[in-house]
Amino acid sequence: MVPPAVVRAWRKNKTLRYGVPMLLLIVGGSFGLREFSQIRYDAVKIKIDPELEKKLKMNKISLESEYEKIKDSTFEEWKNIRGPRPWEDPDLLQGRNPEILKTKTT
Repeated sequence: MVPPAVVRAWRKNKTLRYGVPMLLLIVGGSFGLREFSQIRYDAVKIKIDPELEKKLKMNKISLESEYEKIKDSTFEEWKNIRGPRPWEDPDLLQGRNPEILKTKTT
């Protein structure tokens, strides 16, 4: 049990009331951040299985390989269909005539 004199001193003194908890938060946060940031550096040190690493490198997708896949594609048949607005029904609008889309549907 805390003596009443200490409680009165705690309530009257602004340094004890606000300063000490603030310092505890700053110092405790510093230690907490150090521990959480150390996890990142510890994870780099972990070695993975060499066989798994080979599989990951073989399946790696690069920008150049994706470009080679689509470079000969024809985009002349491509049609731009706008998405539905919030007040429009998405099932009814796909593939409709643009004149019909100008009218607001509910």
